[in-house]
Amino acid sequence: MTISHHESDPTRVPDPWRPLHELLAAMDAEIEQVYRARGIEGVRPRFAYPLIRLAHTGPLTIRELAKSLDRSHSAISQTVAALRKEGLVTTEPGPDARTRRVELTERGRSLVPFLEAEWRATHATVAELDAEVPHALTGVVEELRRALERRSMRQRILDHLVEP
Repeated sequence: MTISHHESDPTRVPDPWRPLHELLAAMDAEIEQVYRARGIEGVRPRFAYPLIRLAHTGPLTIRELAKSLDRSHSAISQTVAALRKEGLVTTEPGPDARTRRVELTERGRSLVPFLEAEWRATHATVAELDAEVPHALTGVVEELRRALERRSMRQRILDHLVEP
């Protein structure tokens, strides 16, 4: 019996990550609605962390900013490009030819008090949600982290991997 491509396509099985990705995207979209309701256009929730950090540290290189936020250089480089496009930061050559220093613009600086208030309100909301559901998200994330410390995601995948 021949297996059709449709039957052997593993992407036809529901993606277990999809509900989580959709939930996170929906929550981010609602935070953006809060921004827009306040007349703040072009600002994404992922911008808050670096903007707030830069307000407290002053200019940093992309590498320094990434390290201070515990994010990858690549992720912060992409975020900085988006921040620059929205007029929230400027970049200029850093101490050597391979680095760029990131600094808040006046627009970026003016948004920080609101972003800090939204940050605190979002954290209070997460705590409220954690108390409202039987399995607190922050607790589940910590339990998953500990389980992955005991046996990594890579090892778990390798244990299930059946190569053709």
